[in-house]
Amino acid sequence: MRAGLAAVAGSLLAFAGFILLQVSLNGATNFDSLREAHEKGSTVWIAGIATAIGYILLAGPLLFLFRAAQGRSERVKNQFFGLVLLGPILLGLSGLALAGGTQQAANTYLDGKADSTLTPKEAKGECREERHDEGAKEFAEEFEGQAGQTPLAACQEQKEQENLASNAIKDSSIVTIGQFVGLAGGLSLVAALLYTCLGAMRVGLLTRFWGSLGMAVGVAALIGLTPFALTWFLYLGILLLGRVPGGRPPAWAAGEAVPWPTPGERAAADLEGTEGVEAQSIPEPDMPKPADPDEGGEGRPRKRKQRDRGEGESEG
Repeated sequence: MRAGLAAVAGSLLAFAGFILLQVSLNGATNFDSLREAHEKGSTVWIAGIATAIGYILLAGPLLFLFRAAQGRSERVKNQFFGLVLLGPILLGLSGLALAGGTQQAANTYLDGKADSTLTPKEAKGECREERHDEGAKEFAEEFEGQAGQTPLAACQEQKEQENLASNAIKDSSIVTIGQFVGLAGGLSLVAALLYTCLGAMRVGLLTRFWGSLGMAVGVAALIGLTPFALTWFLYLGILLLGRVPGGRPPAWAAGEAVPWPTPGERAAADLEGTEGVEAQSIPEPDMPKPADPDEGGEGRPRKRKQRDRGEGESEG
């Protein structure tokens, strides 16, 4: 019960944190995103905290599924116990670190403390190349400068600001730590989901569809498709609470492994069931009952007629 509630709450919190972060940092460029992060600092922190709590809560349900599979099969080894816990916890800490690192980078950029690695001459050269490739009209529409500023000057300014913002993010030690921890957590989660879902599917705790999907969503989370992984954890919570349509797989109530039949076994069972139905639908033919000499049969009247005819002939 508690594992199911933790899975539902954790997936919803992590998803809310993901959405809040996307809304807060939706700038088209790094310098726009850092300015928005500074203006919406409280929202960024709330997103980071919600993400951290959400992922940490997901460690419990995943461990519960791992233990349930382990209790039904000796093939599920205890060596993966650490990865099951480590993946969600590291991802949660990563979300919190990235929120703090974003604030650090925003302050560095807006305070003018970011280092530049792009000279004005290099920036102007890049803008001229873009103008040549895109055409003067499209270039002017893309870089509409302020009053009295040419598109070329506006492009040059954006290039320089983008370089400063990118360097502020790259030089942030907290962002670097958050990215490293997030990568380690993502890899751990991939391994944990692959192993746990495979074991749970083999013993019948997960259907083939949800077991296969669980093995895939870890990779999806690693490449940034976080909502897919959170949707799977939400299903896991509903499963643990016993609220899935059609009920939980039989292995949960049995307390032992109830493997799913293979495609060959299902085909054989379907074929056997079809043959049984056909056999029942064909009626047995009615066999004629043999005549009983003591009770009289079809042959006896004929014999009587023959005898009577013989007597008549003799009298005549």
